[in-house]
Amino acid sequence: METQNAIVGASFHSSVPKIQIPKIHFHSSIPKIRFSPKWIAPKIQFSSTSQTSIAKRRSTQCRNSTEKIESNNKADESKRKLRRKNMAVFVSGGGSNFRSIYEATLNGSVHGDVVVLVTNKQDCGGAEFARDNCIPVIVFPKRKDGEEEQEVFSVEDLVIALRSYKVDFILLAGYLKLIPVELVRAYPKSILNIHPSLLPSFGGKGYYGMKVHKAVIASGARYSGATIHYVDEQYDTGRILAQRVVPVLAKDTAEDLAARVLHEEHKLYADVAAALCEERITWREDGVPLIRSKENPDYYL
Repeated sequence: METQNAIVGASFHSSVPKIQIPKIHFHSSIPKIRFSPKWIAPKIQFSSTSQTSIAKRRSTQCRNSTEKIESNNKADESKRKLRRKNMAVFVSGGGSNFRSIYEATLNGSVHGDVVVLVTNKQDCGGAEFARDNCIPVIVFPKRKDGEEEQEVFSVEDLVIALRSYKVDFILLAGYLKLIPVELVRAYPKSILNIHPSLLPSFGGKGYYGMKVHKAVIASGARYSGATIHYVDEQYDTGRILAQRVVPVLAKDTAEDLAARVLHEEHKLYADVAAALCEERITWREDGVPLIRSKENPDYYL
């Protein structure tokens, strides 16, 4: 828009010069508006650059959404092609890790089933939970009745029983007995244990439960955590598969640290059980086991 020239004349005094107001040009940044017929809202015209930018952004958003859906569909399809795996869990106490694994099988996070529970204490919390959920319980190994040892189950019987349940993997979740050599050999690279420290530190015979956390605090270590490793013929010496780290705080008690580590144990064991059942464990040439990422097969956890 532009303002027309205005000439102001002073008729009352002939000597007063005429003042001429210059043209002023206003440049509006407001987009041009085309008025439509009555009852129709006006349409705002955007430049071709804006329209291209919006189109690209929408296209990218649609492509990302499509890729995400396709990725999820591929993962689901891959799961459907895999046979559900059978797991045996070994416990000696309350079995909180056993419960977290079992719940993960129910909600679909783990493509497998807990088909049997093995314990050396038939009245422990883990055994009670298994019975309440219709999971068979095997008591192993020997127990003492007075001065005599009564054999409940031999190693050979245990191997036969596990094979009768078609067990693919054995997960130790707070089982305090040394696994017999015969069982290790019957299930090579198929037995895992969880330990409440960052192995190889604070592991081995005698390091279990609250003893581990007391030792960590006494050492002055700034970090602790949970380790899942393959089981060999010794305590806590098998190949490490996965770890989670937690801080050790200045005023921590053993109980404080134990609770923090246990929280990570529950998540870690469920994640590892999922990787096992989806056949995402690979072995490096030097014998180190790795977990292949579910989202990106070229990335290892």
